[in-house]
Amino acid sequence: MGKTTAAAMFRAEGVPVHDSDAVVHELYSGEAVGAIEAAFPGTTRSGAVDRALLGDRVLGDPAALAKLESIVHPLVAGRRRAFLAEAAKKGIQLVVLDIPLLFETGLDREADAVVLVTVPESVQKERVSRRPGMTPEHLAVILKRQMPDAAKRVRAHFIIDTSGEFSATKRQICGILRALAGAKNKL
Repeated sequence: MGKTTAAAMFRAEGVPVHDSDAVVHELYSGEAVGAIEAAFPGTTRSGAVDRALLGDRVLGDPAALAKLESIVHPLVAGRRRAFLAEAAKKGIQLVVLDIPLLFETGLDREADAVVLVTVPESVQKERVSRRPGMTPEHLAVILKRQMPDAAKRVRAHFIIDTSGEFSATKRQICGILRALAGAKNKL
């Protein structure tokens, strides 16, 4: 959808970003390795989680995925809480929480405002198909777990369409930041 690009643009504007995907990557080479290997033997190599092996183990298996999430999600949540506490300690008024499946996990209730990064379905499928190891079957599993984009659009406070040029995305982000600054000044 362009979530990573949008997050980078928020960072470039001086807004701290907590990237849940990046945290998972860190956990897969650190804190979560032992628990994941215990739950899914043979899915680690050289002290790190082999994402391909783990993906093969949990893809299409809701029980296995739930087990993995029960290991990883609390660790990610702990990192997110630490990020927010640090921002509050520094007096930072605005942060971005880059969270996949935000609505699906109910984490939207923890945000003051939700920014949805989106593109038309055809663009999404084309972008995702370029990811290493992506197959139509894997994409189907991913999409099945997601709330339909139209439903997310209704629930979001702001929508960023990343199907255009980078400059168009940047203008949308700057508009959101102006709107949020204006809202803060009215409080």
